[in-house]
Amino acid sequence: MHSDVSPQVRMANEIAVHFHHQAPEAAASAIAEHIRAFWDPRMRAELMRRVEAEPETLDPLALAAARLLRT
Repeated sequence: MHSDVSPQVRMANEIAVHFHHQAPEAAASAIAEHIRAFWDPRMRAELMRRVEAEPETLDPLALAAARLLRT
């Protein structure tokens, strides 16, 4: 993982850790709902920029959740 990970990527990854016990689709959906409910639009926009630029920095569940945010 990159040492210069953005706060949004770090937080998304930390949230994802709490959902690893769930099935991947359910976990991604729950993470996306959390981000929609609690993150302001600037935070979500920065996360989406990071998803495009450096997807490898995201936990796979966080990446799946971010992709759900596009829909």
